[in-house]
Order: sequence, then structure tokens, then C-alpha cells
Amino acid sequence: MGQRFSFFWGYPARLGLLVCMAGLLCLSAAQRSRTRYRVQTVVIDAGHGGKDPGTHGKKHREKDITLAIALELGDVIEQYMPNVKVIYTRKTDVFIPLDERAAIANRNNADLFISIHCNAISKASMHGTETYCMGAHVNKGNLDVAKRENSTILLEKDYLQKYDGFNPKSPLAHIFFSNMQSAHITNSLRFASHVEDQFARRGGRVSRGVKQAGFIVLWKTAMPSALIETGYLTNAEEEKYLASKKGQVYLASAIYRAFRDYKEEMEGR
Repeated sequence: MGQRFSFFWGYPARLGLLVCMAGLLCLSAAQRSRTRYRVQTVVIDAGHGGKDPGTHGKKHREKDITLAIALELGDVIEQYMPNVKVIYTRKTDVFIPLDERAAIANRNNADLFISIHCNAISKASMHGTETYCMGAHVNKGNLDVAKRENSTILLEKDYLQKYDGFNPKSPLAHIFFSNMQSAHITNSLRFASHVEDQFARRGGRVSRGVKQAGFIVLWKTAMPSALIETGYLTNAEEEKYLASKKGQVYLASAIYRAFRDYKEEMEGR
């Protein structure tokens, strides 16, 4: 009887101890989870380059402006975030195939892929920034941007084999391709929202919002990724701004602040 009383009397204590241990294990797991994830490596992709000039304005080419902004962005990140590893897809005027840009990010286990571009359209008054993530385009404008950026693969050898028969001249191919959703779409959209918010607040730019379309350069990246259209070279005022050192510094600063906010948000979750 005494042994039985001792057993039942000790059961609540043992149960309480088990609950406390389980709680400590859960807390430990949560702490490990918080300390385990870090945004440590970012790949900065200067759009176009070499034999691929991209779009152009009256005086300036996209490939030159994207490189200037990319280098400025990398410098700012390295200066204020020395623990973050910055990798460039190109640091000079060279041609890099679209699949290789994604491969650079994948080989380096990047936590974020940022592709920098300039926009163009026949309507000269059009201006503003746009940030794209991989996904289904909802209007012709998004499709046109994707078709223009994806046409770079025509400069690559055997592009039909390399990109699983994708033909950038075919609207139907883009419609099929754009429906391929990335596993990282939520975080990609999160970063893109920070970019557009900072363009409006820090850069004083007109934000045309976060959008989705089928971009080859984002297709094969195994991490959150976004393609940033920093402005329209076909708009005279915006071309002047994009080509200026001041404009490039402000744009790079806005992207840096978006990256900072995204990093803090992801590591604090």
C-alpha cells in the first residue's frame, strides 16, 4: 500500500517534469530555428552585358547602367553588412547566359538573388519602377517585359536544348512558362515589396508595384529571387536619372535598405 501510494503520489511530479522537459525541448528547438536561419549570401545580377546591350535610351545602354547600380549596391552591402557574402554574376562588360546566372547563385548556396534591369516601352511618357517575381502574368504589359528580357537567350547557342524547348518568340510558350510557380514565391514577393516601398520612400521614385511574369533568369534559382526594373530608358527624364551617379546611388541605396529590411524580417521570424 505504501509503495502504491508512493507511486501515485509521485506521478503528478513526474508528469510535471515531463511537461517541463518537453517545453524546454520545444523552446530549444525554437531557439535553434531562430539562430539557424541567416541571410548570409546574396547574388547581385547586372542584367545583360557584352554582346547583349539590353534596351537603350537616346544615349545610354541598359547593360552599362545595370552594372553601375549592381556594383554600387554590392559596395554598400559590403560596407554596412560585412558578414554578408556578396557575389556578382558579372563585374565587367561580359555576356553571361541566363541559365549560368542562376547557376552561379545555386552553386554558392545564395539566400537571395537580385537581378537588376532597366525598362523600355514605345510610350515615351511611361516612367516608374517595377519589381518582378516568377509567376503568372496578368496583363500584356507584364508579358511584354518578360518577352523582352527572355529574348537574351537568342544570343546563346542551342538555346532550345538548354531551356527545354522554350521559344521566346512564342506568346504561348510564355503563358505556359509563367505558370511555373517557385517554391520560394512568398519570400520573393516579400523582398520585392520591400524594394518597391524603398524606391518610393528613399529614392522618391514612382512605384508601379510588385508584379509577376515568367522570367528565365528567375526560373532555375533555388532561392528567393526578384528582377528589378529600375526605370524606363525610353523616358528622357528617367534615362537622365538612371545614367547619373546620383540616380544610381539612390537606387542602390533603396535596394540595400530593402535587403536590410528583408534580412531583419526573415531572421526575426
